[in-house]
Amino acid sequence: MNTHAPPNSSQPGDTPAYRQATYSELSWAMIRTGVLGYGGGPSVMPLFRYEAVTRYRWISDDEFGEILALGNALPGPIATKMAAYLGYRGKGIPGAILAVIAHILPSSIAMILLLSAVAYLSNSKIIQGMIAAVVPVIAVMLGVMAYEFGEKAVKGLGKTLGIILFVIVFILLQVLNVHAAIVIALFLLYGAFHFRLVQRLRERRMNGGER
Repeated sequence: MNTHAPPNSSQPGDTPAYRQATYSELSWAMIRTGVLGYGGGPSVMPLFRYEAVTRYRWISDDEFGEILALGNALPGPIATKMAAYLGYRGKGIPGAILAVIAHILPSSIAMILLLSAVAYLSNSKIIQGMIAAVVPVIAVMLGVMAYEFGEKAVKGLGKTLGIILFVIVFILLQVLNVHAAIVIALFLLYGAFHFRLVQRLRERRMNGGER
């Protein structure tokens, strides 16, 4: 896993180089994820992905997926862990502190200021309708992100192995009720084994072709 931005590339047709975050970019990106995020940590991940991968190009899509998997395997809210990682990757410890504060402070202030208003309006049919209208949007965003990561997994592993692994994950999570962190840890271990196995097979093919 690459934790440092690759050097700038001037070759035509190359993948655009990833940028190092600035304090200003970190602040505004984390404020947007904190203010626009709805429904808890997992629902904010598409916003984090857009800011880090699409808007500012701090990291690659693959690295975002790796960090998301590792973050889910660790205790604590995933949103603050992702904010801390992005801040630390761009500006070290000061960046991590700034990113976490920028992510949680606006929503914390808004929650304190609007707590009484929420309690008053909680029985309003209009407010309940607005909340119900937002839920499908979050579901679609999560579905799109899951599909894109699943598509990459199938391309890397092959359709047969990819489908088999998806079925295994579904059984572990939905049928056997295995904790998600345990499933992630198991598949990270399998990923390391699979990567080494593929490397060995490629080396054997290359050595066989040279003879």
